[in-house]
Amino acid sequence: MVGGMTYERLGDSALDYFPCRYGTSKLLFRGPRRKLDGAYCAVLGGTETYGKFILQPYAALVEAATGITMVNFGCVNAGADVFVNDPAVIDACVKARATVVQVTGAHNTSNRFYAVHPRRNDRFLRASTLLKAIYREVDFTEFHFTRHMLSTLLTLSPERFAVVAEELQAAWVARMKLLLGKTEGRTVVVWMANHTPDEADEIGGLGHDPVLVNRDMIEAIRPYSTEVVEVVASIKARSAGLEGKVYSAMEEPAAQEVPGPLMHEEVAAALMPLVERMF
Repeated sequence: MVGGMTYERLGDSALDYFPCRYGTSKLLFRGPRRKLDGAYCAVLGGTETYGKFILQPYAALVEAATGITMVNFGCVNAGADVFVNDPAVIDACVKARATVVQVTGAHNTSNRFYAVHPRRNDRFLRASTLLKAIYREVDFTEFHFTRHMLSTLLTLSPERFAVVAEELQAAWVARMKLLLGKTEGRTVVVWMANHTPDEADEIGGLGHDPVLVNRDMIEAIRPYSTEVVEVVASIKARSAGLEGKVYSAMEEPAAQEVPGPLMHEEVAAALMPLVERMF
């Protein structure tokens, strides 16, 4: 915790994430680098798991409280694709005593309509012939990010977008089942958001993070995981704003968008008993 203080204008980034690599992976993870021997828990997820702008993300808090080694494989803007396609990460999960998998959005997953960058899943690469046929009026070369592209498609035609959303959701379920199967051991799927999976469909539009993931999708993957834990941010955590986040002046808009230290504490508290039971 940083006692409610924020730090600004400390160069390009106010926080040293000690970026590191594991094995043959081309991905940069949050350090310090850990030895992948003995008993440890692998933690997979997106920006929230990485702990962008956070001194101690939830994985570090669990480790501090339990003494269990938690290896943070969180990646900024990652979807399930990042991990499914990274043999070094999968190998680390197979050797781990347990694996925590954060629920990430369905928009950053390759599917029948478009492909995302294999390592930077928020990057839109190309549209399929099928998607171009559905949205003939769209020039897809103008898009670089999945969220921008999907927001545009939704605005143009909510009816046609419903077909796209259904495909993204099906692809997400398939990819999560594949990922959970590849880890081979005990797993905990963790939902961390400002709303429950039941409320996802009521929000409208692309919804909040995790984008387009709802109750039916969580239930579809539940049989493939040892545990599923749903952590919805408390009113206090939701209203904390920038409190306790560490960021430079240029990073302030991005820092507004991520969960703060209080939410990480709430996730850690929910995970601790589940992880401890697996050790």
